Amino acid sequence: MSGPRTTGERTTARGIRVIAGGRGEALLVLLHGLGANAAVWDPMIPLIEASWRGRWLIPDLRGHGRSAHEGPYGYAMHAADVAALLAEEAPAHVTLAGHSFGGVVAALVASGWFGPRVHDVAAFGVKIRWTAEETARALELAGRPARAFPTREEAIERHLRLSGLAGLVDPASPAAAAGVVPAGGEYRVAMDPRAWSCVGPSVETLLGVAAPPVRLAAGSRDPMVTLEDMRRIDPAARLFDGAGHNAHWEAPAEVWRFIRGASLPGSPA
Repeated sequence: MSGPRTTGERTTARGIRVIAGGRGEALLVLLHGLGANAAVWDPMIPLIEASWRGRWLIPDLRGHGRSAHEGPYGYAMHAADVAALLAEEAPAHVTLAGHSFGGVVAALVASGWFGPRVHDVAAFGVKIRWTAEETARALELAGRPARAFPTREEAIERHLRLSGLAGLVDPASPAAAAGVVPAGGEYRVAMDPRAWSCVGPSVETLLGVAAPPVRLAAGSRDPMVTLEDMRRIDPAARLFDGAGHNAHWEAPAEVWRFIRGASLPGSPA
């Protein structure tokens, strides 16, 4: 790697807003979960900048944050958005890391069906088992109109609840503010409710389509997934001790060590 690291922001031709940094041939892409946006990775950016020998990208996935709020919102559309982003970058080595829903998107991108080759996939906090009631609830949420709030503070509170960040993220922080947008004198959460319509396909099946085996992990207190669930797919799956569903906010150093793996290209040994 040569030259200074750079950080920037852009919007792709497909309407995906991306923040970026680093220099080099290896590329790391971080994919957030449902209801979140790129800002959820803020605690990890200093760790990445300190040790990742390559470029990194963090998009707001379709229907989230400042990216296009235009469907359809199935996993394949999100995978196509990420694949197009990879094609623009033309990296020599690609590592995808995804939280929850973002981990499923990462696995689908890594199938090779969308073109770019992915070399490593790390996913954590992925809800693998969905009951019929949970699926129905998600689809019911997808059918609701976007709700407007009279104050920014109320919209932020709703965003933090939806993303599972309530009690973790300071409501006055930039990361919290990134989850809301103005709406005709009011405010709304920066998530299209229709994004919930991705729920339905078998998550275990989708994780299994990745060409490189998906490495799995979760917080030991994550109510959405168990070690047993994960080890049906990844026998080496692990837990982040004491962390909940948003382990990248609660235990960023542990999550970063998991993403880096063992002597991956782009990382120190």
